[in-house]
Amino acid sequence: MGGGQRRTSTENQTAPSSSIWSHFWSSATRTKPISDSGIRTGSGDGLVRSLGMFDLILLGVGASIGAGIFVVTGTVARDAGPGVTVSFILAGASCVLNALCYAELASRFPAVVGGAYLYTYTAFNELTAFLVFGQLMLDYHIGAASIARSLASYVVTILELFPIFKENIPDWIGHGGQHYLGGAISLNLLAPILLALLTIILCRGVGESSVVNSFMTATKVIIVLIVIFAGAFEVDVSNWTPFAPNGFKTVLTGATVVFFAYVGFDAVANSAEESKRPQRDLPIGIIGSLLICVILYIGVCLVITGMVPYKFLGEDAPLADAFKSKGLKFVAILISVGAVAGLTTTLLVGLYVQSRLYLGLGRDGLLPSVFARVHSRRRTPIHSQVWVGIVAGILAGLFNVHILSHILSVGALTGYSVVAASVVALRLKDKASSQVSSTSWKEGVTCLFIVACSGFGAGVFYRFDTPFIFMVIAVIVAILASCALCFRQTYADMPGFSCPGVPIVPTICIFFNMFLFAQLHHEAWVRFVILSIITVGIYAFYGQYHADPSADETIIYHRAPEEDSR
Repeated sequence: MGGGQRRTSTENQTAPSSSIWSHFWSSATRTKPISDSGIRTGSGDGLVRSLGMFDLILLGVGASIGAGIFVVTGTVARDAGPGVTVSFILAGASCVLNALCYAELASRFPAVVGGAYLYTYTAFNELTAFLVFGQLMLDYHIGAASIARSLASYVVTILELFPIFKENIPDWIGHGGQHYLGGAISLNLLAPILLALLTIILCRGVGESSVVNSFMTATKVIIVLIVIFAGAFEVDVSNWTPFAPNGFKTVLTGATVVFFAYVGFDAVANSAEESKRPQRDLPIGIIGSLLICVILYIGVCLVITGMVPYKFLGEDAPLADAFKSKGLKFVAILISVGAVAGLTTTLLVGLYVQSRLYLGLGRDGLLPSVFARVHSRRRTPIHSQVWVGIVAGILAGLFNVHILSHILSVGALTGYSVVAASVVALRLKDKASSQVSSTSWKEGVTCLFIVACSGFGAGVFYRFDTPFIFMVIAVIVAILASCALCFRQTYADMPGFSCPGVPIVPTICIFFNMFLFAQLHHEAWVRFVILSIITVGIYAFYGQYHADPSADETIIYHRAPEEDSR
């Protein structure tokens, strides 16, 4: 009798825990359905389609090219020499492959907000999508605050060109910030003011913000072209010899650094709901903006390494210093103006993308519904936009976020890798629904995971100079997994734009992205783990109970109407 009572008591205690785990697992593994019907919302909270193909290209260029084009080209050239041009070509080629994956999904998926989060939700599951959102959003929040501080510093630099302001602007206004409590607090007044101005522009409507972005991006590109053409007349081709003075490894290492100079083209994918013809224009916007960035970066690299021997390039402002050494001080001033324009567009697009991601999660219930509200007249997600501006303003105004720059780029690499995997998984999933078993689909996803692990392993071996054979083994394992994907799986043909070379192109993307992940600061790895744990906790306590991918109150994702794809 006693034993039976104890057994019953134990069963009663384990039943609730089993039920909790069962609910968590069923929620975490559900996916987002794609409906062929039109958009249907509970409150009419849709955005207005006002972005054309040219607007999308400028959006991608505005997001990708900031002040870094005037700085990172020279700093990497100090190690790689003129071979920095090859570094940018290699990194650009890798980004083009990633862009092809984004372009397929942007063409295939519904014309609504979401980007990498939405693709992951449909290809894999709810929890993985929420994890991707968490990693991306931390990058965006810290990045926006850091860019705002840099923009404030450049604005002050331009103001100090006028005698009335020279040496009369205190540090706490915008030049770095006034430090308190041993540097824990760093007061900067101008950065949050600039963020507030951009937030107001974004809240007024996508049309107004697009005009500002187009003007600033055009200004930036014109200045870069002036820099390239002015510098071309000062080039001494003898400075290009030797081309790779420190060996090819420094060129490859340079490619891992400059890869992040291209990050931003994925912002185009998050503007799907505001694109006039998303199925046609999104792929063009993604790939077109990236190709423009590649050409501009290569042009600047050739000029800066041809004007000055790589050994004598400055560390903080190498391009401006190169022109000053040739007596072209007016170009150095133009570079400061270009930096302001570049940082403004990068910050504007970053804030724009963040609000659209919050809008998507608010609609799906993974975040409170306040983020899903769209202004009835402005047709912008004002609540999400203001929240994003407040977070960035607090970070930029009170903290020296530049010191956190070494933990950034985790979200970009995570998002790129998952998007590439989604291309393969979704093609497998489409075939699985009719001809291939779910076991085969799981085998394909396992192969993708092996490729990712191999890429990270190869990156770790490269980073710590282990015997070359270890990196060769990692590459061989990745090749074997890719062969399994090629010969043991069958892939569906996609309507619209199709990424060529599936599954080879996506697996190359995954391998190289994870290789780059291994090159990040070790604190970035710690950040990835800790943030993932926090994100799972938020999902366990809130997301799993409120998310419903197919609820009537949320938007039903759909393929773009046929007339929009022409």
